[in-house]
Amino acid sequence: MIGKKELVDMIENSELERVPGYKDLWEKHIYLDDNNLLIVGYEEEEATDKQDPKEETIKNYYWYWELRDSQTWDVIFEDHDKKFSFCESEMGTYSDQDRIEDVVGDIDEAEVCAWSEKDLIEDISEDIADKVLEWLKTLKEK
Repeated sequence: MIGKKELVDMIENSELERVPGYKDLWEKHIYLDDNNLLIVGYEEEEATDKQDPKEETIKNYYWYWELRDSQTWDVIFEDHDKKFSFCESEMGTYSDQDRIEDVVGDIDEAEVCAWSEKDLIEDISEDIADKVLEWLKTLKEK
């Protein structure tokens, strides 16, 4: 079975690719042994109200991960509980934080997105690895 350090490394260093479609959805596909595929990704949460393009817009994202059979694509285990989320701000065509600040002034992202502590995969890779190793252990016991 794969070790935690190796799995964390694979989670952090695998390429994140946009999933084709209309949603803002990004995934890493990590092939493990025994026909297991780990998918780690994030997607934008649905906005509850219409956004004004002239105002600053906050987009919320959440991380998720799944263990699938790489042959059949069947989901074996999944975690879509939205425990790890983050947000980004946009204003019109400006989405880069520094450029937004040039337009609307200094923005303290902690004030805008108080819950946004897990922006980077490195922030949560060990949590993901722990859960995936637990799933793999459960599979071995069957």
